[in-house]
Amino acid sequence: MHTYLDFEKPVADLEGKVEELKAMQAEDAAVDVGEEIARLESKAQRALTDLYAKLTPWQKTQIARHPDRPHFKAYTQMLFTDYTPLAGDRGFADDHAIQAGMARFEGRAVMVLGQEKGDDTASRLKHNFGMARPEGYRKAVRAMELADRFGLPVISFVDTAGAYPGIGAEERGQAEAIARSTEACLALTVPTISVIIGEGGSGGAIALATANKVYMLEHSIYSVISPEGAASILWRDSTRASEAASALKLTATDLTGLQVIDGVIDEPLGGAHRDPAQALANVRAQISAAFAGFDAVEAPDWRADRRAKFLAIGRQLG
Repeated sequence: MHTYLDFEKPVADLEGKVEELKAMQAEDAAVDVGEEIARLESKAQRALTDLYAKLTPWQKTQIARHPDRPHFKAYTQMLFTDYTPLAGDRGFADDHAIQAGMARFEGRAVMVLGQEKGDDTASRLKHNFGMARPEGYRKAVRAMELADRFGLPVISFVDTAGAYPGIGAEERGQAEAIARSTEACLALTVPTISVIIGEGGSGGAIALATANKVYMLEHSIYSVISPEGAASILWRDSTRASEAASALKLTATDLTGLQVIDGVIDEPLGGAHRDPAQALANVRAQISAAFAGFDAVEAPDWRADRRAKFLAIGRQLG
């Protein structure tokens, strides 16, 4: 059963009627509603297609936050083999919001890291809804330094509303930890790939997304601040979040035009949560293509390439 967003109500109504008719048919085989089911399914498909052809930035924000959207755990399970997690920052504690570990991607040894939001109440609390504390970013630095030492390409999956803003996190140096993680990304001598799979919020996202190749899923978002945060600062009114979302230019289409990202990964109709297997297959294909491009480069200097890429952002826009 799908979890529908507010703007998906027309589709929800149609698909709800389809489910009712299917249940009726299952209870009484003599009831012939096959034609009506087919008609409603076709109508629901057209409604979904029309709806997703003209999504607003705020609607895309809602899709990026959908509770059933595949998270980091799904990517490690479906795209990698021999995943071996690393724990702790060797300084204070193990942060569960940021996950990291060594794995193999299509036989290639890699380092994988990213934010995990959790998929039920208990796991969301455990992973702090994907909002990392300083020890999480220090764990990421530890993983990246390990990857650099052993020549492992780094793949990161970004999905966070931002770094955790709690008092304890600030006392333990949240800003410094984010800066160190961003610095570690820039300093790597191995190729790096980052995929924004849901929310890419603020410095908490860029700390893992300063990569040679940055991709976004079609309905993900990537921004310096959340729409609600921007609305609260600009207008002192968080209810104007939809207006802020349009102004922030946070969609994959916007950021491609601004040359902030390197490509957009298609999602199944209705979002990645409707067909996770297809969404993950699309991500796999994009990562494979990125590695093929990396392998074709002679005498690469990944650190210089990454530096030039980020220094060029915004310079060619008139």
